Amino acid sequence: MAVSNNIIATLNFIAILCSIPIITAGIWLASKPDNECIRWLRWPVLIIGILFLLLALTGFIGAYYNKQGLLAFYLFCNAALIIIGLVLLILAFVVTRPSGAYDVPGRSFKEYSLVGYSKWLRDHVTDSDDWRKIKVCLAESNVCTKMTQDMYTMEQFFGSDISPIQSGCCKPPTACRYQYVNPIMWINPSNPTGDMDCPIWNNDPKHLCYDCDSCKAGLLGNLRKEWRTANVILIVAVVALICLYLIACSAYRNAQTEEIFRRYKQGWT
Repeated sequence: MAVSNNIIATLNFIAILCSIPIITAGIWLASKPDNECIRWLRWPVLIIGILFLLLALTGFIGAYYNKQGLLAFYLFCNAALIIIGLVLLILAFVVTRPSGAYDVPGRSFKEYSLVGYSKWLRDHVTDSDDWRKIKVCLAESNVCTKMTQDMYTMEQFFGSDISPIQSGCCKPPTACRYQYVNPIMWINPSNPTGDMDCPIWNNDPKHLCYDCDSCKAGLLGNLRKEWRTANVILIVAVVALICLYLIACSAYRNAQTEEIFRRYKQGWT
């Protein structure tokens, strides 16, 4: 096997190993309650990871067995995957840049405003038809009910670090000044007009604040947090793909030159 092929095979073997954390991150994202309820957001990172793995396998096999056609196909697919990765990265950065989180006095957790997020994210997640399905999915999950498994005093709850979706969907807004009973049961608001979501709150575990704008904002807060974490892995993956592509192109050209030189020598012998 030529030196250039050795380089490509070695790099793609390393890429096969590098695809594991990408696929793991995709599975982690897909398993989150918010992503389970928004199906089209579950798969991009996982799909990128699987394509990365298949691409690395193609490059490794093509280089190891000196299949020039397979190597050419590998380079084409590598370039396409780089473009897809860059588009996904730019989209993720643009739509997750704004944040609707704000601090609440006397609380360790934040609360969330729907208008603080990008219009694209609001339109594609909190549209009335989409939200009808999402809220049913959230109600059937254990995202709120699991909060009652730990015995919280009022002080412990107010000092806890709950997730954005739990803050927005599982309790009423602080401005309503409901009295705390347990994490998903609140009574007697002293300021029922403090927020437009105040009259929507319902102690029924199937309803809670799933119809509230704060719940929609909390869901977007969760998505923003998780996707910004996934972006770090995507950046590493795209940089690795670009480096792999540049080195593989150079090695492929060298392999072509070696092949031409070998045929030239054979023609003179």
